[in-house]
Amino acid sequence: MSKDKMIKDSQSKLNVKANYRVTDDQLLQKDILGYLKSHEDKDMLRFLTCGSVDDGKSTLIGRLLHDSKMIFEDQLAAIEKDSKKSGTQGDEIDLALLVDGLQSEREQGITIDVAYRYFATEKRKFIIADTPGHEQYTRNMATGASHCNMAIILIDARAGVKAQTRRHSYIVSLLGIKKVIVAVNKMDLVDYKQTAFEAIKKEYLAFSQQLGFDTIQIIPMSALKGDNVVNPSEPLSWFHGSSLITALEEIEIHSVSQPQHFRLPVQWVNRPSSDFRGYSGTVAAGSVKVGDKLVVLPSGKNSRVKSLVTFDGEQTKAIQGEAITVILEDEIDISRGDMLCHVDSPAQLGRHFEADIVWMSEDALMPNKQYDFKMPGKYASGSIDEVLHRVEINSMQQIDATHLELNEIGPCRVKLTQQVAFDDYESSPMTGSFVMIDRMSNITVAAGMIRQAYNPDDSDCKPTDYSEFEFELNTLVRKHFPHWGVIDLGRKN
Repeated sequence: MSKDKMIKDSQSKLNVKANYRVTDDQLLQKDILGYLKSHEDKDMLRFLTCGSVDDGKSTLIGRLLHDSKMIFEDQLAAIEKDSKKSGTQGDEIDLALLVDGLQSEREQGITIDVAYRYFATEKRKFIIADTPGHEQYTRNMATGASHCNMAIILIDARAGVKAQTRRHSYIVSLLGIKKVIVAVNKMDLVDYKQTAFEAIKKEYLAFSQQLGFDTIQIIPMSALKGDNVVNPSEPLSWFHGSSLITALEEIEIHSVSQPQHFRLPVQWVNRPSSDFRGYSGTVAAGSVKVGDKLVVLPSGKNSRVKSLVTFDGEQTKAIQGEAITVILEDEIDISRGDMLCHVDSPAQLGRHFEADIVWMSEDALMPNKQYDFKMPGKYASGSIDEVLHRVEINSMQQIDATHLELNEIGPCRVKLTQQVAFDDYESSPMTGSFVMIDRMSNITVAAGMIRQAYNPDDSDCKPTDYSEFEFELNTLVRKHFPHWGVIDLGRKN
């Protein structure tokens, strides 16, 4: 068979239309406004694909995009051309190229950066985050997962559950994602054997018992061949569950309780004239309405909401996710980084808390070294007071540790130089998370999810602790005048 004939046969296979799209096509041809309205009213599911390298994450997304008819003819032609140059599927069209657009990704056949794609079916709209599988890019995976409702964890049917599969599953659980689909991919390479699928299913379920997922669906498939992605296939007739697209359409996304307490980190003091003073930001949790009594943290001053202003004008209520400007009845000193809360349900206020840390730097986390902590609308200086332990990914055992290396995860005690308002991550992810930044290089070195506040023993608090200004001056001098030999105050202990 000639190469042109093989490519033509491959393209004809890709042009098979999914049955669930017929109604949408008819509506699009007859009533464009009705078609747009039907999509506007659909709910949205944000999910990510993760797992170890070469498990087929990008190919799976390419298959979903194609079979949901989200690929234009010119895109398909371009992918057909690129497949000859950079594809990894021989003479067949490489659907992974729909997602892996960076030159280095195509050269190596891997995913490096997080890629977002959109598609829709009759029942639901979707935003997919394709995340990298390499350990080197675990930070990118954590970034993509932080905005998702659920996760698809891919496993290569030939290789089974790998260390990176476990690591990604653990990070997903730390980020509060409670619903996962485990896609056992590349079943075609193990001759669609049920025994291979059952062995992987048993191993993953045993491992995931400690992760606290609410629901786990495990589905065998072949993303390259299209088996069980949209429609059931004959080689997998022994599997009596749903296909992947059916599971995505039917999974419940509103059962996760939303945080109820109002939180508004102030991002900007809006004062265009002497007659107007408002406090702008995005509602991180809960809702607020005109007349509500609020408390400002950390000052503790109280006032009532006089009005709420948005891009579309004034409104009486604002909910989570809305960008608003709050005008208060009283003149209060409020700055960027302060937090507005309902007076009867304020956030916690303090300098010390315990948090799960995902370390993302090649330089190890060192206790007592000064870092910048980026929290909602606010920067604060501080250090890791103590690494409680690290989690061994394969066994989920707690291992004693004094520091964390690249990609290691463990709970730590954080000590800041000033009071900040925060919540625990489980109740309010937006105000319960932070990133750590190296003060010398400005590189993001870690992501953190707050567990709880803690009160250090007064005997452990040294009265000789330096002020934030002294730490900043020390860092500046050591950076620009290293020949002076100034000691690092962050390592004084």
